[in-house]
Amino acid sequence: MTTHVVGDTAALTGRSLRHITRSPDTIITTAVTPVAIMLLFVFVFGGAIDTGTGTGTGSYVSYLLPGILLITIASGVAYTSVRLFNDLQGGIVERFQSMPIARSSVLWSHVLTSLVANVAALVIVVGVALLMGFRPGANVFDWLAVAGILVLFTLALTWLAVIAGLSASSVDGAGAFAYPLIFLPFVSSAFVPTASMPGPVRAFADNQPVTSIVNAIRALLAGEPVGSDIWVALAWCVGILVVSYAAAVTIYRRTFA
Repeated sequence: MTTHVVGDTAALTGRSLRHITRSPDTIITTAVTPVAIMLLFVFVFGGAIDTGTGTGTGSYVSYLLPGILLITIASGVAYTSVRLFNDLQGGIVERFQSMPIARSSVLWSHVLTSLVANVAALVIVVGVALLMGFRPGANVFDWLAVAGILVLFTLALTWLAVIAGLSASSVDGAGAFAYPLIFLPFVSSAFVPTASMPGPVRAFADNQPVTSIVNAIRALLAGEPVGSDIWVALAWCVGILVVSYAAAVTIYRRTFA
């Protein structure tokens, strides 16, 4: 049974990945907006922002990068929602349901495709950051921890995207769910320290998931002690992942009951 599920998922994932390779602009587009934001903040606003981490372009790029990585993921998962919605509207999912394949493989193929596409976009963003002066102090284990957090965050948001793809009534609605996710890093510690924010805004920023995730990644990339931020970040990622996965599977089963 396990072999059957793995084989079906691999086959359907290969199908989705072939669609991306035939349209690589999906990955490029996913990376363009975060890179543009990074260029804007570093070269236009960076000189006027005091993060308490030193001066210079490289210093602010290092401060900014974790938030930009999360924006990259939030941008990328919107395509997952749209791809799933298009499959539903095109009738291909119903055809899959009539075939002797594992039902779960349909959703997991979209999730794994999202993971691969987002990793490619993240690599592009990190490469641009290095060209802009980003110089990490992380060792191998720090990088592995960063990768683990980003993978968990990607999976959590991708399952949210699956919910949107299953529930949307139009292609625009399928992709629109990502807008609040893209905006969330702007009200966090991603661009400026939360201490500089007004009281109510700071209270929200300090207690929303992006701030702890950004702080944990920033400390790991700098090779500094992470403290409790990493546990809070992992709790947010795992919590969102579990809830969104359960909701997505429930909606999928009700749709094709």
